[in-house]
Amino acid sequence: MKRSKRYNQALSEFDKTKLHDASEAIDVMKSMTGAKFDESVELHIRLGVDSRHADQQVRGAVVLPHGTGKQPRVLVFAKGEKATEAQNAGADYVGDDDMADKIQKENWFEFDVVVATPDMMRVVGRLGKILGPKGLMPNPKAGTVTMEVAKAISDIKSGKVEYRLDKTNIIHCIIGKKSFEKEKLLENFRTLLSAVIKAKPSAAKGQYLKSVVLTTTMGPGIKVNPNTVSDKK
Repeated sequence: MKRSKRYNQALSEFDKTKLHDASEAIDVMKSMTGAKFDESVELHIRLGVDSRHADQQVRGAVVLPHGTGKQPRVLVFAKGEKATEAQNAGADYVGDDDMADKIQKENWFEFDVVVATPDMMRVVGRLGKILGPKGLMPNPKAGTVTMEVAKAISDIKSGKVEYRLDKTNIIHCIIGKKSFEKEKLLENFRTLLSAVIKAKPSAAKGQYLKSVVLTTTMGPGIKVNPNTVSDKK
């Protein structure tokens, strides 16, 4: 794969073979030559599980103390009082069959997170083949299928992120922006990694955290020692 001059320059600015602690990795990331925009900071966590088995799935959600730097657009499927509650809580879009039709017929995706009350899953269910591949299908484990729609919206707007395994047993998650203060990124890093560790399936055997890589939207990956989740530097 051909890399840009900026990427290759950033790659030459640190030791790509070294395993850094979390604090060092953030320092390295911040010092690297970057893009002209405020890049997102991403964490990529490879786990020692097999996502093909239901009892080894890792999925959940956690509220990052300092958010991601992005204000997510929330779509809520609800009716009656719950629809009103969602509107009052700051949902960007609220509806039921009308929203499902808009997604199906207009290929509309002007939202980042979907929340639904349990009774609305009959409507949302028919969107499974559309929302599922995009990681947008609401799920009870992520707190996005709930009667507490106001709390769900508040959590999402406050920095709640969902994490889940892909087919290669890796979790990809944004933990902030490059412009964030180091301590804020470090706290978000620890919060996410701690949540993933706590979500370890009982069926998982051997080494659970295989690798942790910190990167920016356009930058190279920096290897992080997974044992530094409790690092106090």
